[in-house]
Amino acid sequence: MKVAVIGASGMVGSRVVAELVGRGHTVTGVTRSGTQVPGATSAQGDLGDADFVRSLAADHDVIVSATGPSRTGEDHQIWLDALQTAETNAGDSRLFVVGGAGSLLVDGGRLVDQPGFPEAYKPEALTAAKALEAIRQAPDGLDWVFLSPAPEIAPGERTGNYKTADDSPAGEHISAEDFAVAIADEIEQPKHRRARFTVAN
Repeated sequence: MKVAVIGASGMVGSRVVAELVGRGHTVTGVTRSGTQVPGATSAQGDLGDADFVRSLAADHDVIVSATGPSRTGEDHQIWLDALQTAETNAGDSRLFVVGGAGSLLVDGGRLVDQPGFPEAYKPEALTAAKALEAIRQAPDGLDWVFLSPAPEIAPGERTGNYKTADDSPAGEHISAEDFAVAIADEIEQPKHRRARFTVAN
């Protein structure tokens, strides 16, 4: 398959590229700076550039957004608008959005609204929750999937093993490596169409 990974130099994106390349897929690694991504064809572009997204859609089976809202003070609406642009211009390509854990449901409420949720992560979590709400309203013609990690995600071991769930946490932790495995598995054998799911070790 031909897969474009936007945000290919990040913690998740770089591992998704490596996992897909290791499985023999043709991968385009997209970054804003055009950074060389090992094993992939590198491209410079932005999720919010309609013409660029259309060009990716014309030549790729799947577009993965491994991006997130700014952590340096930039308005989060910019990222939400960029995702909307991607949704509008993805064409027949499958749009795979890497989201956050804050929108997962615990005891009927969102994780981000639970007591003890770290204040430092709240703005990003609330923005990612808005992204999920928005993509759920996408036109019927868009083939999308939204993957939330476990509440804790960090670099670690690639075991190839993980548990899945729909809207509630499947566990407390996932390694970034196994998160990438889950993404590649879903790309190869889609089980979640126009739906959100989550994974954990």
